[in-house]
Amino acid sequence: MNLIDGKATSAAIKAEIAAKVAERTARGLRAPHLAAILVGHDGGSETYVAAKVKACAECGFTSSLIRFESTDQEPLAQETLLAEIERLNNDPEVDGFIVQLPLPRHIDEQAIIAAINPDKDVDGFHPVNVGRASIGLPCFHSATPAGIVELLKRHGIETKGKNVVIVGRSNIVGKPLAAMLMQKGKGADATVTVCHSATENLADYTRRADILVAALGRPHFVTEDMVKDGAVIVDVGTTRVPDASRKSGFRLCGDVDFEHVAPKCSWITPVPGGVGPMTIVSLMQNTLLANERALGE
Repeated sequence: MNLIDGKATSAAIKAEIAAKVAERTARGLRAPHLAAILVGHDGGSETYVAAKVKACAECGFTSSLIRFESTDQEPLAQETLLAEIERLNNDPEVDGFIVQLPLPRHIDEQAIIAAINPDKDVDGFHPVNVGRASIGLPCFHSATPAGIVELLKRHGIETKGKNVVIVGRSNIVGKPLAAMLMQKGKGADATVTVCHSATENLADYTRRADILVAALGRPHFVTEDMVKDGAVIVDVGTTRVPDASRKSGFRLCGDVDFEHVAPKCSWITPVPGGVGPMTIVSLMQNTLLANERALGE
């Protein structure tokens, strides 16, 4: 069993990005600028945004964090959030921006995503980018799927002709990852099956997978009997579970029963330290691309 090390891989990619940014700024070009909108005080969102701001500093980017308060007593008006998105759409100094999800329930997430200029949609969630990705055109790919593909490439894990089973059909991971892996080219050319909550006899599919991607948000859902010997396992799950032994009071748990599944695998991602760091570095790659486009490079 070999670990697919997302932490080390993301560090290497950030160093590559930082070198490219340093070369560009030495030529007098503006550094990439990523902005993030954070609504309320969701603990997970606070952590993710802080990690993204830190990654920007490591890559030599400019970053901006825009906060909006929202409570049950004083909910943020959707129109206020849309106005800020329009301002960022029209700000030539901002190359790309994200609206951290999830948003409060009273806000229509799809309306918010649709309001973002596709050329600044570095999360890759806008329907234009999703559509272009589905037919193999240049676009901003969703960060988590892009990170998974990059992990497989950099660890020399072949996808061509392989049977890939994705458990989870979300718009953020399952669907866009399936689209990427079905395209022609390096890191793709796979035969892809997407399973979900309505799939009958799920284990019949997972046991045939050369590469199994678990992305459903249910801790330890994938068990030893669901995996064939020698499979590659990519665990996207990051659920917080109570742990009194930790200072934080919780620990991150993946969708795979790592202890029992790992011995059967050829490769497996740990949680944490697997897919998570690659999601953030993919966002950095998209922001650099947005900067290059904006400056005509």
